Amino acid sequence: MPSPPTSAVLGREEWTARAAAHEARIDRWTEPHRERRRRGESHPVLDFLFSYYSQAPGRLRRWHPGPGTQLAGPAPHADWRWYAADGATVHLDAEAYVADRGDTVRFVRGLLAATASRPAFSGCFGLHEWAMVYRDTRTRHAVPLRLGREGTDAVVEAHPIRCTHFDAFRFFTPQAVGRNRLQPTRESQADLEQPGCLHAGMDLYKWAYKLSPAAPGDLVADCFELAVEIRELDMRASPYDLRAHGYEPVAIETPEGKAAYVAAQRGFAERGAVLRARLVDLCDQLLGAS
Repeated sequence: MPSPPTSAVLGREEWTARAAAHEARIDRWTEPHRERRRRGESHPVLDFLFSYYSQAPGRLRRWHPGPGTQLAGPAPHADWRWYAADGATVHLDAEAYVADRGDTVRFVRGLLAATASRPAFSGCFGLHEWAMVYRDTRTRHAVPLRLGREGTDAVVEAHPIRCTHFDAFRFFTPQAVGRNRLQPTRESQADLEQPGCLHAGMDLYKWAYKLSPAAPGDLVADCFELAVEIRELDMRASPYDLRAHGYEPVAIETPEGKAAYVAAQRGFAERGAVLRARLVDLCDQLLGAS
């Protein structure tokens, strides 16, 4: 177990600037979301980031310094859970945090380390979204299917499906379940999750905010922005026609679409590997400090 990190002290001017920069960075996404909610509008792509992922926009824009950093001067963090004051500074009380949230820290570390140990698989072509509407009269979003009902079913039937991610697989239609080469369960999640999976990449954001307030604000924001980009590819490659919302399709039923999908997927896997390592290091810092 690594030793606790050396403590650093941020002056009030520096940490308030970091907090303001974090809020401005996050507001690029939260402000349009709040405005849509005020108008009673939904968004078939971006709402997912605030509905499936349960972090409230207000909490997402709240900046945290992470373990091993003290904030000089009066800081609102002093009144937040798992923070402690030490004379004129405020810091995350890592020991108290792990005492309460240690099981979560260990679970997240174990899952992410197991995922990182496997090669990235890039031959799924985003067919999980197609399997969610296969041979069903309903769709998950109020937008039309790009190839129609029969065309959508034909794409599913023409491709092998190998979805490793339980939280995607659990939304397959009953007719699509048996077409998946794997049968993921919650219990087998750590055994099957692999770094090429788009949903595993998006979920880095979930694990980051699950570790809040211990997760530094820049790490949470980096994971969130990756999730935004992955979500856009996920839906562009889906059976839905989202051109009215400004998203050009990635036609995975064609060789050109498959190539474009795989190239983007590999790029996301590389970026996700860096964030996954940072999250594992964070978990090690917390467990070492405790």
